[in-house]
Amino acid sequence: MFSKSLKTAVAAALIASSTAAPAFADNLGAAIVGGIIGGALMNEAARNKQKKRTYSSANSVTRQQNRETQTALNYFGFPAGTPDGVMGSRSRSAVSQYQVYMGFPATGHLSQYERDFLVSSYSRAQIGGPQVIKAMQSPQGSRGLLITWRDEAAGTRTAGYGSGYGGMPMEVSQAIDEIAASSDPSAEQLMQRSGFIQLADLNGDGKNDYILDTSVSGSSFWCGASHCSVMVFASTPQGYQRNDFMARGVTAASFACHQGVCRMNDSGGATMVTQAPAPVNPMQPTMPQTVMTSGQAPGQGMGQGAGAGLSGIKPFAMAGDAPQQASLASHCSKVSLLTNSNGGFMKASNLSDPDLALSEQFCLTRTYAIGMGENMVSKVQGASQAQIDAQCDAFGPAAQPYVDMLGAQDAMTVKGEVQKFVLNSNMSIAQLANTAKICLYSGYRRDKMDVALGSALLMVGIGQAPYAELVGHHLSQGFGTAQSADRAQDWYNTALQSLESGSEAVFAPGQPERLAVIRAASAVLTGGGIPQASPASALPSFKME
Repeated sequence: MFSKSLKTAVAAALIASSTAAPAFADNLGAAIVGGIIGGALMNEAARNKQKKRTYSSANSVTRQQNRETQTALNYFGFPAGTPDGVMGSRSRSAVSQYQVYMGFPATGHLSQYERDFLVSSYSRAQIGGPQVIKAMQSPQGSRGLLITWRDEAAGTRTAGYGSGYGGMPMEVSQAIDEIAASSDPSAEQLMQRSGFIQLADLNGDGKNDYILDTSVSGSSFWCGASHCSVMVFASTPQGYQRNDFMARGVTAASFACHQGVCRMNDSGGATMVTQAPAPVNPMQPTMPQTVMTSGQAPGQGMGQGAGAGLSGIKPFAMAGDAPQQASLASHCSKVSLLTNSNGGFMKASNLSDPDLALSEQFCLTRTYAIGMGENMVSKVQGASQAQIDAQCDAFGPAAQPYVDMLGAQDAMTVKGEVQKFVLNSNMSIAQLANTAKICLYSGYRRDKMDVALGSALLMVGIGQAPYAELVGHHLSQGFGTAQSADRAQDWYNTALQSLESGSEAVFAPGQPERLAVIRAASAVLTGGGIPQASPASALPSFKME
C-alpha cells in the first residue's frame, strides 16, 4: 500500500474536482510493470548510500560541465563511471582512451576543442537520424560517429565505413535515405515495414541483390495512379548498380538480372517498366519515361482482366486511411540542420521564427531525456533493454486517457486527474519517478510518442512541474496529441512558473536564457507579437558638463 505520508503529500496538491479518475487507474500496478524498474534502481541507490565518498569542492557550473563530459565519454564507450561531476582517475583514464582513439595527445586532460567536439558529438548523436543508425550497426559502434564527424569537418571521407544500414551496401542505404526524404516515414521506420526490402540473388553471382518497393511508404511522391517506383540493386565487381522500374506487387521472381543490368519478367502486360536513370535531385525528381511491356498506353489494360493478376496485393494507403505517426526523431534531424545553418539556437533577442525556436527547445529536451534515461537504464539489474521497452509499452495505453484530455482540459485539470492516477498506483514516488524517466527515454529513443508523453505527464503528476515543458512542446508541435498552441501555452506557463519559483532545472540547466525564449515564442504562437527592443527615444538622456 501507498505510505500514509506519501498520500498526504500528493493529496495536498490535488485540485478539488468531482471528476472520478478512469476506472482502470485501480489496475495501474498491472499496467505499469515499471515497478520492477523503479525497485531495481532504488536498490542501487540504497547500495550507493552506504558508500562514503569525499569529493573536492567544485562550483556548480564546473560540476555540470564535468557531468556532460562523463556522460559523453560513457556513451562513446570510454568508461568514465557514474557522471558525478568529479574527474577522478577513472574519468581521466577514459579521457586518455578517447584522446588515443581520436589521435590527440593522451594527456588525460581535455583541451577546450577536444571537450567541445566530444560533447557536441554526443548531443548530435542523441538527435538520431540515418547516420547514427548506420554507425551503431557498424563494427565500431557509436565510436564510429566520432571518426565520421571528425573527417566530415575536415572534408575527407572515412576509410572503412563503406556499409550502411544493417551492413547493407551504401548504394542501397543512400536510396533508403532518398525515399525517406520524400515520404513521411523515417528511414528506420521504412526498413521495419514488411515488403519494403526484398533480398535475392537475381544475377546468379552468389551475392544478395536488393529490391526496394516504395509502395509500402504510402507516399504519393513515389507512386503514380496505379504503380509505384521499384529500385533493384544488382551486385557487380565495382559495387551495386541501380535499376529503376514502375511496377506493383513485385517479388524476386518479377526480375532477372545479368551482372548489373536487370529486366522485368513478362507479367501479362499489366506492369509498366522503366530503365531510365533515377532523378539526380531526390527532392525534385522527374518521373522517368514509362514503357508498357505489351505496348499499351498508360491507363489501358488495367481493367478486370489485368486486375485479376494482382489479387492478394496489399492496397495502397489512400486519403481517409489512418495517417502514419509523425517521427520526432526525423523532425529533430531537420531542426538540427536548420539550427546549424543559422549559427546556433535561436534566442529571445533574435526571435524571428517562434515555431522553429520551440522546435529547437523540444529537441534539446528530448536529448536530455534520452541521456538521463540511458544512464538510469545502465543501473537496472536483471532486465534487458528489450524487456524494459516492453514494460514501458504497457504504460502507453494506461496513460492514454490522460493524453486524450490534453486537447479539451486545462493543465490543472489534467494534472489533478494524473495525481489520482498516482494515488492508485501502490508505488512509491521514487519508483514512479524512476519508471517515468526510463520510459521517457524509451519512448523518445524508439519514437513512441504515447509512451514519452504519458511519462512526461506522470512526472508532472508526482510534482515535477518542470516536466510540463515537454507536454507543452508535444501540444505546440503536434507529436502524440493534436496540435494546440493555446493548450501548449498553459503547460509552458506551468513549467516556467515552477522554474522561476526556484525549482531545479531539468533540461539544459546551464542555459537560463531558455525560459525567455520559450515564454516569448509560445506567446507569439497564441497571438502575441514578437518582443521588440525599446526605442532609443524612450531612454533617459543625461547631459554631462
